[in-house]
Amino acid sequence: MPGTDDDALEPDAACRRAFSEKLPAWYAEHRREMPWRGTADPYRIWVAEVMLQQTRVEQATPYFRRFVDAFPTVEALAEAERDAVLKRWEGLGYYARARHLHEAAQIVADEHGGDVPDTWDAIRELPGIGPYTAAAVLSIAFGKSHAVLDGNVVRLLARVFAVEKDPSKSGTRRRLRDAADALLADACDQGVAPGDFNQAVMELGATVCTPSAPRCPDCPVQDACAAYAEGAPEAYPHKRKKAPVPHHDVAVGLLENEAGELFIQRRPDEGLLAGLWEFPGGKQEGGEALAETCRRELREETGARVEVGRLFHRLNHAYSHFKITLHAFRCRLAEGSNAPTSAEGQPTRWVAPASLDDYAFPRANRRLIEELEERQERPTLFDAAER
Repeated sequence: MPGTDDDALEPDAACRRAFSEKLPAWYAEHRREMPWRGTADPYRIWVAEVMLQQTRVEQATPYFRRFVDAFPTVEALAEAERDAVLKRWEGLGYYARARHLHEAAQIVADEHGGDVPDTWDAIRELPGIGPYTAAAVLSIAFGKSHAVLDGNVVRLLARVFAVEKDPSKSGTRRRLRDAADALLADACDQGVAPGDFNQAVMELGATVCTPSAPRCPDCPVQDACAAYAEGAPEAYPHKRKKAPVPHHDVAVGLLENEAGELFIQRRPDEGLLAGLWEFPGGKQEGGEALAETCRRELREETGARVEVGRLFHRLNHAYSHFKITLHAFRCRLAEGSNAPTSAEGQPTRWVAPASLDDYAFPRANRRLIEELEERQERPTLFDAAER
C-alpha cells in the first residue's frame, strides 16, 4: 500500500474490505455508550461534537448532560445570556468553543428557523464549525457522505498507509482526506450509514489505535495496516519536535473591601479566556518581586492603589501553549485610593466569597476559590493585626 510521499493513498482490496466489513462489525460490538449516541437530534449531536474538540469523551460527558439540561434546544441556547453559557462550560476549557456555539445558535435561530443546517456550505458558515465538525454533524445527524478527519482518524490512516510525511502539512492532509473519502464511499456502497462509519473510525482510533501502546491484536483492520506489517506502528504518524513550553510567573490580587467582598473583573470579549471573570493581576516583569508585580498590575488594570499583604496561595497551571505559576496575594485598597474600575471598560463586581460560584472563572482562578472554600476562612482576608 505505501508509495512515495506524493502518491495518492490508494486503498487495496484488503484495505477496502477491512474498512467496509470488519470495522463496522467491530463497532457494532464494541462501541461505547455515550449520551449523544442513539439520538437523531442535530442540535445535541452538534453540541457533543463541539465539546469533543480537544476533549476526551470521559471529560465531556458530564458537561454535555448539564449543558443540554440547561439549554435543551437551539432556541434555548440562543436566548441564554453569555455569562450563563460560559458558566455551564466552566472547567471544560477552550472557551472559544462555547462563545462560537452560542453565537452560532443565535444565527440558526434567527436565520434558519431553529433548524441546524443540513448542507455543507450552510453549516460551514456558522462560527466555530470547521471541516471536522461539519462532516461529523452532517454524517451522523443527516446521513450525508462526508468523511471526518480528526486526530484519531489521522493517526489511524497514517499507520494504515505508513505515511511518512507530517500529517499537519496541507499536502499530506489532503492525501489522508482523499483516502478517508474513498473508504467512506466503499462502506456506503456496502450499506453502512455514513455516521456509523465515521464514528467507527473515530472509535477505533480513540480506543485501540492509540498514540502509544496501540492494541494491535484487537484491531479489526490489522491485516490492512502497513505500519503493523513493518512492526513499528508507533513510528507513525510523523512526530514533530516539540518546542519548549514557555513558563510565566503571574501575580493576582484577592482585593477585599470593608464588607469582606472580593473584587473581580470580566476579561475582554476577544482573546484568551474571553468573557470569563477573574481576579486582577498579570505577569511578572524582569526581576521585580512578585508582591510588586501584584501592586503594579492592579494599578494598571483597575487604577487603584493597593496594599499587598501576605501570599495566600501558589499553584501551577498549564494552558495549551504555555504554563504558569499563579501567586495570589491578599490585598486591600490603600488609604486615599480611587475605587477600582476596569481600565479596558469591562464589567467589574464586588462579590461575597460565598457568591463567587455564580460566575464563570478560568480554571486557575477557580482553584483559588476552591482553596478559599477549603480553608473555610472568615470573610475578611486580613487578620485584625494587619488592619
